[in-house]
Amino acid sequence: MEVSKGVEMLHLEYQDFIIHPTLLWDQEMAVLIDTGFPGQMEDIRLAIEEIGVPFDKLKAIILTHQDIDHIGSLPELLLEGGSHIKVYAHQLDKPYIQGEIPLIKDGHLENPPKGKVNETLKDGQELPYCGGIRVIHTPGHTSGHISLYLQQSKTLIAGDSLYSVNGVIEGIHIPTVLDLHEAQLSIKKYLDFDIESVICYHGGLSKGNINEQIQKVI
Repeated sequence: MEVSKGVEMLHLEYQDFIIHPTLLWDQEMAVLIDTGFPGQMEDIRLAIEEIGVPFDKLKAIILTHQDIDHIGSLPELLLEGGSHIKVYAHQLDKPYIQGEIPLIKDGHLENPPKGKVNETLKDGQELPYCGGIRVIHTPGHTSGHISLYLQQSKTLIAGDSLYSVNGVIEGIHIPTVLDLHEAQLSIKKYLDFDIESVICYHGGLSKGNINEQIQKVI
């Protein structure tokens, strides 16, 4: 689903789950935000190419956090894309993503997906890609969870900090949160931004009266 020019919310199905990684692109490059479950590399490639973006235009992957449905296809994407793909994540989730520490919520896995994080991100940082990507550190779901604000389109990529149902933001998914108080404080950060659209990894796109919806969650 096209959110705005150069911003596409992907719709991937995995067993009973529907997830929504996001693809950003311009004339120079494409950026993938989150990589789905293990084994979804071909689904991601197909989704990218259906938009009309060549797969080899993918130059960066930003991971909102360490959960398996967000880092699952990272190894395959890096294997396919080679060394020209740069991986970004928050410092606090980096060792989990790189396989140095067992995943918090999937620590039982014998061979979890992992990949090298080339650069760590911090709160308030701005990446110059695709019109500007602002990093918002939003801990709670995990300590290193980040959200991303796209300045050109006034779009918030909320990762798992929020979930939505039928286009309406429902709030924080409490069963999967590590620190509810932190998660609640993180949501308040969104009030500092002019947001017209929110992409929730679980639930998809919400538009209209976003500030009011967030206030209601708070």
